[in-house]
Amino acid sequence: MRTLVVRRGDGNGLYLRVKPTGARSWVQRLVIHGRRRDIGLGGFPLVSLREAREQAFVNRKLAREGGDPVTESRRSVNVPTFAEAAERVWNDNRAGWRNEQHAQDWMSSMTRHVLPHIGGRPVSSVSSADILKTLRRIWHARPSTARRIRQRISAVMKWAVAMEYRSDNPCDRLNPVLGPQNDTVEHMRALPHGEVAGAIGRMWLSGATEAVKLAFEFLVLTAARSGEVRGARWNEIDLPVSVWTIPAKRMKSKREHRVPLSGRAVEVLRAARKLGDGRSPLVFPSWGGKPISISRLPRMLSNLKVEAVPHGFRSSFRDWAAEETDHPREVVEAALAHTVGNQTEAAYARSDLFERRRRLMEEWAEYLRLG
Repeated sequence: MRTLVVRRGDGNGLYLRVKPTGARSWVQRLVIHGRRRDIGLGGFPLVSLREAREQAFVNRKLAREGGDPVTESRRSVNVPTFAEAAERVWNDNRAGWRNEQHAQDWMSSMTRHVLPHIGGRPVSSVSSADILKTLRRIWHARPSTARRIRQRISAVMKWAVAMEYRSDNPCDRLNPVLGPQNDTVEHMRALPHGEVAGAIGRMWLSGATEAVKLAFEFLVLTAARSGEVRGARWNEIDLPVSVWTIPAKRMKSKREHRVPLSGRAVEVLRAARKLGDGRSPLVFPSWGGKPISISRLPRMLSNLKVEAVPHGFRSSFRDWAAEETDHPREVVEAALAHTVGNQTEAAYARSDLFERRRRLMEEWAEYLRLG
């Protein structure tokens, strides 16, 4: 004997299916891509009539537009949270970022300012209002941080669009609402070039470790960035020809950079050879053979009451070159690893300007010695 299942219609293809046991559930019958399909919408009374009607309307509209409510329903079950999506974006991109510090900053800023507010939400349901509320907490209090975070949230949303978890990037609608920021540009603190030699002298009389002292003087002599010096490895150094070749992956510009080493810079490197057990791949190893921490050089300068940050000595070098020498601007900019004109000029700089830079760096080292 066949058991009878009763269907009670409600419109839009929606039915309440009643089994002989009395169990009731919502079913919608639709034509999807030319085929008749029955879509389960949940049991009654867990799913109310109002909720079933709303979902039935959404499904019917999607089917009429050529979509597939069944596929969309399955996809929604697997939608990652914003926190999960952010972690995937971080893992996908970190290998291409210029250094590990940037990768750590990317995730730590999201963990601190974003994830507590929207991290648990499905990435498909995060709205522009949610992001606006998150950013407003720091938009004026920490302007530069807020701008970076907006870019990082946008990167997560672009990933979600690419993965078809959503169709839009809600960050695109924020500019007219967030409003202008009144932050002022804070320049890196730098010493007048005439005071740099004195700062080096005070540094050598301090209680800093030998690795920190040598790294600091090498940073000043080469006008390099702190990360480039702290991460310098012996396989990048060619002492017989006095050249330090920094690989592209460690450069901000993502281009290999050759640094001509002055006589004093070579002396610093020979002294660095005696650090530790002499077998570390790092030129300036800290305790345990690890790189000097990012905060060590700034802390040393602060302890010595030197009103500058490590990056500021690049400005001191540039000011000296402009005020005390006749070297062309493009030579100075090339020494700072800045882009020099177009590709033709850049190719020219790799050959002819290198020797000009060598003379420039020798003059800088002599200026500091006499200072």
